[in-house]
Amino acid sequence: MARHGGRGWYGQVVAAALGITAVTVAASLWTAQAGPVDGHAKAGTSARHGAPKAAPAPAPAPASVSAEIAHASDRGTRGVNITIDDGPDPVWTPKVLQVLKEYGVKATFCMIGPQAQAHPDLVKAVVAAGHRLCDHTVSHDVTMDTKSEAYQSRQILDAERMITEASGGVRPLYYRAPGGAFTPYSRKLAASHGMRPLGWNVDSKDFERPGTAAIVATVKEEMPNGPTILFHDAGGDRSETVAALREVLPWLKEQGYSFGFPVR
Repeated sequence: MARHGGRGWYGQVVAAALGITAVTVAASLWTAQAGPVDGHAKAGTSARHGAPKAAPAPAPAPASVSAEIAHASDRGTRGVNITIDDGPDPVWTPKVLQVLKEYGVKATFCMIGPQAQAHPDLVKAVVAAGHRLCDHTVSHDVTMDTKSEAYQSRQILDAERMITEASGGVRPLYYRAPGGAFTPYSRKLAASHGMRPLGWNVDSKDFERPGTAAIVATVKEEMPNGPTILFHDAGGDRSETVAALREVLPWLKEQGYSFGFPVR
């Protein structure tokens, strides 16, 4: 997988990333549209009798998934996965959500931890619309595969915590390494937390802002490569992405594709 070039705007979150320490993520079994992690029945005598209530039992850990990088669609050979990276962004994420709603398409949003933390309303809107969440690390470091395991762990698990808290308890189902910088360690770590490593087959090149026509042409040309398409909803002006989605989504339907999620 080709790596994206340097992205200056992520420098703004790196400082925050350095101050974040690894934490143990509270976990529970859930589905893509699961509600907040809470709701344990509180044991003990009722409050009117004045007796203290027992603490809820700890939630079970999320089930591990395959550590192999996913590319296929859960809709089979004619399925296609729309993936949206680097948000949420207060300007562009709502516009992307609107286009997806207009065409009845569900997507997977690969979110940067501090972005999710800064815009929990958008994370909740993504979940409420039936889309899935993906962990895209804390600082979008495309050289993660050259860093220590401790660093990789902080990047992945801190982002998982931020996204889960911002969503109100819905956990990311996938982990996408920035620029495809996976390592055996990062894949296994993510999988042990219930996040399937997620690749892509079609890079729309929308991050380079080559023009709407060029983005659409790239997607059409590369569709034989596989079903998972990469777009972005942050990192700068994404108006070309929004316009390209308006052309690409109906075209995919015309070609007989159905929209699904990456395999788990």
